[in-house]
Amino acid sequence: MIEWLVFALIGVITGVFSGLLGLGGGLIVVPSLMAVFVWQGMSDTSLMHIAVGTSLMTITVTSISSSYVHHQYQHINWTLFKSLAPSLVIGGLLGAYIATMFTSNLLQQCFALYVLFVAIRMWLPVLPEGSERLLDKKVLALFGLSAGSISALVGIGGGSLVVPYLMMSKHTMQQAIGTSAACGFPISVAAVIGFVLFGQPLEAQSNQWVVGQIHWQAFLGIISTSTLFSILGAKLTRTLPVKVLKQMFSLVLFAIAIYLIN
Repeated sequence: MIEWLVFALIGVITGVFSGLLGLGGGLIVVPSLMAVFVWQGMSDTSLMHIAVGTSLMTITVTSISSSYVHHQYQHINWTLFKSLAPSLVIGGLLGAYIATMFTSNLLQQCFALYVLFVAIRMWLPVLPEGSERLLDKKVLALFGLSAGSISALVGIGGGSLVVPYLMMSKHTMQQAIGTSAACGFPISVAAVIGFVLFGQPLEAQSNQWVVGQIHWQAFLGIISTSTLFSILGAKLTRTLPVKVLKQMFSLVLFAIAIYLIN
């Protein structure tokens, strides 16, 4: 019973930050699941792959609920989303393939370095000068491929990459967050499919909830609350100081990165 409560709590935190900051939730889900899986005594050889795979599975659901609210507020550039989606899907498949080739420890180091990058980026005062040329088809395709690959590799929805990129291309923060939330769906679906297609047989697990590289109890527990609270988070973007909250959240990310880099 306590496991269900823990996973539900992770879902609450994930949902709020996913909707509020457009981060997709993986930056919270992956380290949280790692901690829970260690507590449960899961083998180190498969722990990170299951955390990443489960995180991506939750994002497929959370991104839909978050996108629904952002769509109501007209915060999603659907034309841009349609242009980005194909390259995000290809990138998601590629990232999943690379992830399945890595050891659990190497995957953990990749995640830690990415978390550190995101934490540092949140403290930079301004984004580099950009232009609408970033929305050219070729440039957009290359970005989508890169964002999808990195997101699948570390188990995130891509918000920490998509949001700043769209803001550099002259989108407002609300538009960037809303469009990013929508982009989390093609990335996560493609990545989950990639893990299924390319995943290597993992060490046998005593936990009956683990099938392939997905922990289904964790998935069900997280989405039971993340879906509702992502809607709340999306609504809060209209009233709360998102920039300040991101900087506060970055302090947590610094601690996570330092802990995971060993």
